[in-house]
Amino acid sequence: MPDDKQRIIQEYVPGKQVTLAHLIAHPEPQLAERLGLEAGAAWGIMTITPSEAAIIAADRVAKVAPVTVAFVDRFTGTLVITGPVAAVQTALREANAFLAQSLGFQEADLTRS
Repeated sequence: MPDDKQRIIQEYVPGKQVTLAHLIAHPEPQLAERLGLEAGAAWGIMTITPSEAAIIAADRVAKVAPVTVAFVDRFTGTLVITGPVAAVQTALREANAFLAQSLGFQEADLTRS
């Protein structure tokens, strides 16, 4: 009996890119509580491939602006920072630019909500 199911094979091929750089200027307090993040602060979220580069981005944001590294995951490439809106925006821009200029990464557009 032939197998009529269509099979899809997905393959992950890492590039050098920032896939997400997003600023949440005024997060909902309830969301802050659920995520364990600082209420009243802005949040910055980055997703980076290869994932280990999140460590480099975390170091960079901490050096360029008065932000707190709330979460960094070297396995998923996720970085979450908190702080004043202007500081988080500066940190995201600088980390994005540093990865592009120093390591040849493809930058992501900085988005905001």
